[in-house]
Amino acid sequence: MKKYVTEFIGTFFLVFTIGMCVIEPGIGALAPIAIGASLMVMVYAGAHVSGAHYNPAVTLSVWLRGKCPASDVPGYWMAQVLAAVAAAFLVIYLKGNPTIPPAEIRIVPALVAEFVGTFALCYIVLNVATAKANEGNFHYGVAIGSTVAAMAFAVGGISGGAFNPAVAAGIILMHLVKASTLWIYLLANFTAGASAAAAFRWINPDDK
Repeated sequence: MKKYVTEFIGTFFLVFTIGMCVIEPGIGALAPIAIGASLMVMVYAGAHVSGAHYNPAVTLSVWLRGKCPASDVPGYWMAQVLAAVAAAFLVIYLKGNPTIPPAEIRIVPALVAEFVGTFALCYIVLNVATAKANEGNFHYGVAIGSTVAAMAFAVGGISGGAFNPAVAAGIILMHLVKASTLWIYLLANFTAGASAAAAFRWINPDDK
């Protein structure tokens, strides 16, 4: 149970930061820095309990890599999605239930952008937080948070920069993107997570 609560808390603050920074009055172009920093500190806070996934695609990737029991996956996913929903509703309340025109997302560019961003995130997580060669390091939180910030700057304008199915649910509930685009995030994010795990295992065949 402690693992699931930790996943809820970390995902909640990630999605909460996204909404509060992106929805006006927000912080404009600086939002990716705040979002990356939020993820970074939550990773440091929760990694020793749950692994600090805060992302269903990361959970899938870590499970396929062999560092997350299959029995934990449903609970992690449920905690992450419930946290995103709770954070989205709190943001809407604090922002005064604003009327927000959802961003127009072009399907193919968004699929590519979400795949690339999520692959980068999952690949970094696997290498800095699960690889034997990096056991006991203290840079994993900075690396993970910086990856999200970098990818948000790079392709956030194309896809909304979710890189995370739970975040996708959150930004849909906050009306930042249309509900009809959910499949884009689910397909791209989970495919990227699985691909990152396959790439890690191919590059590091002896790291079990």
